[in-house]
Amino acid sequence: MSQGTSSDATSRQTLAKVLALIGRYRLLLLASVLLASLTVVLQLYVPILFGDAIDQIVAPDDVDLKALAAILVQALALVIVSSVATWVMNMVNNRLAFHTVKDVRARAIRQIQRLPLSYLDAHSSGDVVQRIIADTDQLSDGLLLGFTQLFSGVVTIVVTLAFMLSKNVGVTLMVLVLTPVSFLVARFIAARSFDMFSRQTETRGRQTALVNELVGNLRVVKAFGHERKASAQFKAINDELQGYSQSAVFYSSLTNPSTRAVNNVIYALVALVGARLILSGRLTVGGLTVLLSYANQYMKPFNDISSVITELQNALACAARVFELIEASPEPADATTELVSHGGEVDIRDVAFSYDKRERLIEGFSFHAEPGTKTAIVGPTGCGKTTFINLLMRFYDTDAGSIHVDGQDIMDVSRASLRRTYGMVLQETWLKRATVRENIAFGRPDATDDEIVAAAREAHSWEFIRRLPQGLDTPITDDSLSQGQRQLLCITRVMLCLPPMLILDEATSSIDTRTEMQIQEAFDKLMRGRTSFVVAHRLSTIREADQILVMRDGRIVEQGTHAELLALQGFYTQLYNAQFAGSADLG
Repeated sequence: MSQGTSSDATSRQTLAKVLALIGRYRLLLLASVLLASLTVVLQLYVPILFGDAIDQIVAPDDVDLKALAAILVQALALVIVSSVATWVMNMVNNRLAFHTVKDVRARAIRQIQRLPLSYLDAHSSGDVVQRIIADTDQLSDGLLLGFTQLFSGVVTIVVTLAFMLSKNVGVTLMVLVLTPVSFLVARFIAARSFDMFSRQTETRGRQTALVNELVGNLRVVKAFGHERKASAQFKAINDELQGYSQSAVFYSSLTNPSTRAVNNVIYALVALVGARLILSGRLTVGGLTVLLSYANQYMKPFNDISSVITELQNALACAARVFELIEASPEPADATTELVSHGGEVDIRDVAFSYDKRERLIEGFSFHAEPGTKTAIVGPTGCGKTTFINLLMRFYDTDAGSIHVDGQDIMDVSRASLRRTYGMVLQETWLKRATVRENIAFGRPDATDDEIVAAAREAHSWEFIRRLPQGLDTPITDDSLSQGQRQLLCITRVMLCLPPMLILDEATSSIDTRTEMQIQEAFDKLMRGRTSFVVAHRLSTIREADQILVMRDGRIVEQGTHAELLALQGFYTQLYNAQFAGSADLG
């Protein structure tokens, strides 16, 4: 029972948030309500005209044809005007729903830009995409049905009751007394269907994430013969989704027949009571026809709403997931002070950090980098090398200690100004679906073609760019270039920006040996006079570093130049010998 109450409360909260968003378009909302009212009033006045027309037929030889014709003309005119108003109302509802969903998507995208990486690391990319694309689509469908059915339905109920009261108060009160039965039945079922739809939507998100993971890494799946296990994983989630979907549809499908059964009983009672009133002379045949028509019209909104309860509950469940994303805690407020980099002096003092606060990853981390020096960070997989880079860029904030750049605490300057001082080339490449020019000029959109070509020559990427069908204007995707070519474009992107400091996370790992030598020459030229941090997996690439930090279990265990560290005969020497002996994988 408590679970049903919780689901009901969540549904109401989500509905309130959706209505708050819709409230921004008050004019469209008002137009929809007015058009719905006009449409319903015109449609509901037609039964009165038909009742009057029936009363004009007293006997086979006693028919007032002139009056009958006038009434039918009026009815035809009302039907035409009502149809036009309904068409306009649907146009308004479409615009209202699409504008609202557009705002939801825009807020979700803006929120992603403000969310800390910890949130995105905790949620798969497939699940986030599901919320922004598929869940908002479901919300859009639900809003369209809601506007179409709910607005018209509420007005229909109110106006029908008014017309019924004008015909017979007793019959109207009887219908009102029995109405709550339909509400209770619908509410009882809706609370359970919302819970099932919430589970269905959450499971669908996990399924999307799995499919995205498997398709994006299909080569790895095939290389390791993981096809059967992958299929088993998908089958497990698919079966779970099927179970929730069937339960959701089962519960929601009970609403319509249940309310129809109650409404049919009401209709039969109206006919029975109306027939007795005719026999007692207190109601005409035309009057009974009008009451029966209104009884049907009065119950129709309940049937219509219950018939789309599946979509409405599904839409609210999807909306709840979207709002969870939108309302997630953003990054802490950013400072307004701009970082002014003079030479790239970096001072790290007793830094501590961990992703899981119950387990320390980095502790007591301290070192100093002079302007223009090259610092290499080495160590086995999981020792904290990439985490250190994340802290330098403020992708994550330290738990303790401080990081200063040119005497300024990075917590006291804006993230944007801090990140502009770094040029970053990662082991994992990222290119957007655009031209080669747009990908290279990502950090400097105002760069000229001459500057782009010069940077490409420096990075040794011009050789393959000029052979592309359209040169710099060639559209590229992830599959149109090799891994090495993608890496070269990422390096070219940094070459173009010429930032004060550099971060290289095994930037040449996907490039052949000959090209790597050329790139190292280009990097040496680029790093001259710039503070550089190099995460090295191949120790042969960092022999000339001004200082090497050897990390182990989140701590700096050794520090010095290549020659000094080898002379210590410590952990660095073990790593160096193991690597060149081929007996260890340093990842």
